[in-house]
Amino acid sequence: HRHRHRHRNAQPHDMTTCNITTHAPSPAKRNIITSSSTMMSATGGEYEDDPMGMSNSATTIDPHVVQSRILQSASLSKEQRDSETAVDGHGAEMELDEDDGIATGPNAVIQPEFKRLSAAAARGGRTEYRRVRCPSHRYTPLRDSWEQILTPLVEYLRLQVRFNTRTRCVEMKTSHHTEDSGALQKGADFVAAFMLGFDVQDAVALLRLDDLYVESFQVTDVKLLRGDHLSRAVGRIAGQDGKTRFAIENATRTRIVIADTRIHMLGSYANIRVARNAICDLILGAPPGKVYNNMRNVAKRMNE
Repeated sequence: HRHRHRHRNAQPHDMTTCNITTHAPSPAKRNIITSSSTMMSATGGEYEDDPMGMSNSATTIDPHVVQSRILQSASLSKEQRDSETAVDGHGAEMELDEDDGIATGPNAVIQPEFKRLSAAAARGGRTEYRRVRCPSHRYTPLRDSWEQILTPLVEYLRLQVRFNTRTRCVEMKTSHHTEDSGALQKGADFVAAFMLGFDVQDAVALLRLDDLYVESFQVTDVKLLRGDHLSRAVGRIAGQDGKTRFAIENATRTRIVIADTRIHMLGSYANIRVARNAICDLILGAPPGKVYNNMRNVAKRMNE
């Protein structure tokens, strides 16, 4: 009876003063949700996993983020830093309202519109420089192809270019004629690709397309080989009269340069990955016939 009496005299719950706490997602979970939604919107639907890793869709790159597209392995980067003497992209998370539209009403805040900055104004009026060192074995090809290299740099990118014979470096700098803020980095990547051994016609593609990269690695990065074993691995990559290298290039739509024990690849990210997997299989000792079969399947899928 005592418990029943206490329950009868208890005050009813006031729903107006009841506090309902909702747990907001953690920052890490919110980033995952934001990145996944961004990925779905960028691909335009469901993501289909391609077992071959090929991508036929055009890659969109933010033109305001300027960074080098010459990718090298850790050993090559360390070697290059030792031999030379001498973006920050803020991915700020933006929280949007459910109705992503133009704000209206008396309390609406009108966002200001600014004119687009020119390349000189974006640099703050400073003159930027780039210097690309010329190896000894590329000095003669550079002299023979100097006019073909100079034409796109001066006429298309509006850069000032010279070759310093004392330091054997190609030096580039911007001027008031430079219109693109990323022209200097594009020019440096173009000259660096030529120094790695690519033809001028292939290296010019770095100026015209934004989704091309150059990736370099050493044979010893895949497997530690010495002596005749290393020579045979390089021979398996090249093939007789370069047949294996040409087959990989045609199947994956890339360009491959074999310079001693260094491998340089030029192409899109997905195509470079397929070519790199084929080269790594050859280094590890896979039979060329099996690699040809895989490349034939890759070429068939790309043609479809």
